[in-house]
Parts: sequence; C-alpha cells; structure tokens
Amino acid sequence: MRRLLISISILSGVFLATEARAGLLPVSVTTAPEGDFYRWTYSLTLPTETMLRSGDYFTIYDFAGYRPGSMTAPANWTGTSAERGPVPPGLLPSDTNLPNLTWTYTGPTITAGAADLGTFSALSPYQVSTEGPFTARTHRTSDGLPDANITTTTVPVPQVPEPSTLLLAGLGLPALGFARRWWKRA
Repeated sequence: MRRLLISISILSGVFLATEARAGLLPVSVTTAPEGDFYRWTYSLTLPTETMLRSGDYFTIYDFAGYRPGSMTAPANWTGTSAERGPVPPGLLPSDTNLPNLTWTYTGPTITAGAADLGTFSALSPYQVSTEGPFTARTHRTSDGLPDANITTTTVPVPQVPEPSTLLLAGLGLPALGFARRWWKRA
C-alpha cells in the first residue's frame, strides 16, 4: 500500500511538472536496507524540452537522518549536503533545519531531452517516508535560458512512537523507579 501511495504521489508530481514543461523530474523512489541504515534511491529523467548544462542541479529538501558521505550519483555529478540547499530563482520551497541534498551536474551539455539520468542515493536510519520539496535548475532547449521547477518527492522522516507506546512508557518508568527503591530497602 505504501509503495502504491508513493507511486501515485510521484506520478501526480510528474504530470504537474510535465504540464509546466520544466526541469528534472524524480520518477521513482525506492528504499532498501543497508546495514543499520536504509538506502534511499531516486531515479531522475530529463524532459523533452529541457537540456542539462554543467552547473545545473537539483535539491531534495529535508532528508531526515542523512548519513554524511553516503551520497551516490552517476558519472559527471557531484553531491553535497547542507542545512540550506541552493534554491532556483523564483521558487519558494518549504525548508526546515533538516539536511538538504544537492547534486550538481559537471559533464558536457545534454541537449536531447527525455533522457534517463540514472540513480542518485543517500543513507538514512529512517524507513518511514513523507513528502518533501524537490527543486531543479536546468535550461530550456527552445532558447537556452535557465529554467526551474519545483515538485514533491518522497523523503525519510523519523518514526514517531504511537500514543499507546508513550502511555506504556509513562506508566512503566515510575513503576520501575518504585521497584528499584523497593529492592534497595530489602
């Protein structure tokens, strides 16, 4: 069910962004266990009317639990993380104090749109997901001018304990303290 919801949210973002005819698009997100972490992998595509030049980039905002040094990318891409990622002009994504992951293109110009750009990934200790902003800066094939887009993608979020778990902890901790005192007296 979770994968279905993720697919629906991604597809709705793709259709909205495609109508705007702009920028890079996250077309799928997967998570897989890797040791004590989860590898979050994003597949990206370059739409038909868009080209990619050296210096163009995309940012995934609020990637909770980012493990420093765990970003991967295809050749000709570099990844950086910061509390505040670069924001293309004219876009206002919501941004908290969680890490933002930015990948910057460093290769030759890709003028043929509708290209699969490969997969980009990072590690997080969290498997639970939510929606977060995704922005990109590319160039238009029609006139070569910079172009920007914003959509949503799936990002990790810390798992919040259920209220019943908090209630049990609230009842159990005082009982543990009482038992400890009783054992000391005996």
